[in-house]
Amino acid sequence: MGELDDFLFDLRGFLILRDAIDAGLLARLNAEVDAFPRELGRGGWHRGAQRRDYTGESGYELHQAVAAGAPFEELIDHPSWYDLVRHYAGEEDSYVEGVFVDETIASVRHSGGRHGLHSGGHRSALRTAYGYSHGVFRCGMVNILLALTDIGPGDGPTIVVPGSHKSNLPHPLAAIRHPEDLPGAEPVHLGKGDALLFTDALLHGGATRTNPGERRVVIYRYGPVWGSSRYGYVYDEEWLAGLTERRRRILRPQPPVRPGD
Repeated sequence: MGELDDFLFDLRGFLILRDAIDAGLLARLNAEVDAFPRELGRGGWHRGAQRRDYTGESGYELHQAVAAGAPFEELIDHPSWYDLVRHYAGEEDSYVEGVFVDETIASVRHSGGRHGLHSGGHRSALRTAYGYSHGVFRCGMVNILLALTDIGPGDGPTIVVPGSHKSNLPHPLAAIRHPEDLPGAEPVHLGKGDALLFTDALLHGGATRTNPGERRVVIYRYGPVWGSSRYGYVYDEEWLAGLTERRRRILRPQPPVRPGD
């Protein structure tokens, strides 16, 4: 992390982290994805994770993926991005400094799958808005999209519109064009083990996958410690107790306090 990273993140709204995880962790994550029950219907549970596909085109999406297997726990505070997300979304130099994981998603997408364009700085909710004030980043949500397979041309790469996180106007063609056909947009090609770090305020989506096989990614969304789970998920207490203290605090920064505690 340095001045160039900050400049490029502020300018474009994203950074690419090459070789973010090692081959061993990559293999263990893919083994867990291999074990996902493919017959699991929407709303069904696999361990502590729930299938909750965003749309019929977005593929097999397991939410609360952090509780789907031990390798996913290692991503909570992974050294390749933990300091970066704390820097951009962690309310630095404030009394609520630190990060909270809002959502964790494991996504498997086949040929024909895609994800429509969304976000953009013109009308961001405070929860996801990009911010920089008085020399400090104040982002409501910073995402890590970790590639578990190579994602090149035809593999359904993530599409971003650089700089759109600070746009005052909506893209006039976003509602009628596929992400890959949008003027100003560019695909982000990743090797397996690479990660895309980006502010959720960035206009982004997923290109249609045209190649055979699977596109596998894991997405962890980080925000300030005062955030809350988007869908109201809570973690199993026994499972939480088995995590390291730092990982536990990232998933639940403020444990409940009851009368008499």
